[in-house]
Amino acid sequence: MSALRRKFGDDYQVVTTSSSGSGLQPQGPGQGPQQQLVPKKKRQRFVDKNGRCNVQHGNLGSETSRYLSDLFTTLVDLKWRWNLFIFILTYTVAWLFMASMWWVIAYTRGDLNKAHVGNYTPCVANVYNFPSAFLFFIETEATIGYGYRYITDKCPEGIILFLFQSILGSIVDAFLIGCMFIKMSQPKKRAETLMFSEHAVISMRDGKLTLMFRVGNLRNSHMVSAQIRCKLLKSPFLMHLYPFPD
Repeated sequence: MSALRRKFGDDYQVVTTSSSGSGLQPQGPGQGPQQQLVPKKKRQRFVDKNGRCNVQHGNLGSETSRYLSDLFTTLVDLKWRWNLFIFILTYTVAWLFMASMWWVIAYTRGDLNKAHVGNYTPCVANVYNFPSAFLFFIETEATIGYGYRYITDKCPEGIILFLFQSILGSIVDAFLIGCMFIKMSQPKKRAETLMFSEHAVISMRDGKLTLMFRVGNLRNSHMVSAQIRCKLLKSPFLMHLYPFPD
């Protein structure tokens, strides 16, 4: 059996079979029960080797609305692909919406048709169509300021929209950039450089049965005030052999 284990590893277990009650061929004289290798049924781990608790919440029902009440933490807990998607989508929608507002003001005032008239003062100079309105918004929002497109003092609705744009841009930047910064600062991959011993042992220490394992840090940096939390799953058989205190 030890030779079979060395050959096939721990992924297989040896099962003893007999011909009684089965469809096997009858054995010859002097032959004992046959042995065959059966793949072990792999059980899903409660805690992964990287320290992540492999538990998923289900049957939440109407409780999913609680995630929207704390939207910032919900965005931080999302995966990176969803964070990037929401980041790009939010900025794209906000830019197109504000550019549309500038285009609507130019359209309602008739600036699109009178922009080339010499003595006419438009709301935003050199805005002839939607692409030029979009470029004006980007130059204003990103504080680029090429100097070719600019707002004039003959447009009070443009001044109000400019103030609204500045406030909305500051809120969106603070929310999304803060979310990305907090997500990048989380040390979730720090566990990749922490090594645990492959086997845990139970031995006497200070007169008590103690479960012991080793933890190693691969980095040269020191971990100050590190805390380790363990989860022990006790079966009835294990509790009978080793009655650990709760």
